[in-house]
Amino acid sequence: MREAAELTQLEPAPARRGAPKHCGWCGRRLPEAGNVGRRRRYCGQSCRQRAYERRTALQRSGLPEDAVVLSDTEIAALQDRLFQLRCAAEDIVTAADDGADPRELRTLAEEVARAAKDLEQLR
Repeated sequence: MREAAELTQLEPAPARRGAPKHCGWCGRRLPEAGNVGRRRRYCGQSCRQRAYERRTALQRSGLPEDAVVLSDTEIAALQDRLFQLRCAAEDIVTAADDGADPRELRTLAEEVARAAKDLEQLR
């Protein structure tokens, strides 16, 4: 009898494939959702509204949907962050050429990893 009950229990639904794990606007991690309803794409109403505004502006402008539009300030900030990343990588090369010990190289590599992670957040 117990075996029959175990067989009739529903197995948990498999994880949805392709479900976004990050907000489609700001990139924040989305909370784990249940198995019912539509998949979340945004972390909140404000992000959903910004995404809608961007889509409608792109439709009016004639730009391709996958176009990325940055202001001069955003481009300058992105260039600064890329420069910091390049300098950190060059520091590792210089330290390795100078015979730095592994602990120092690890510290420098952690700086590069941190700079790269910061760079991933474009918004």
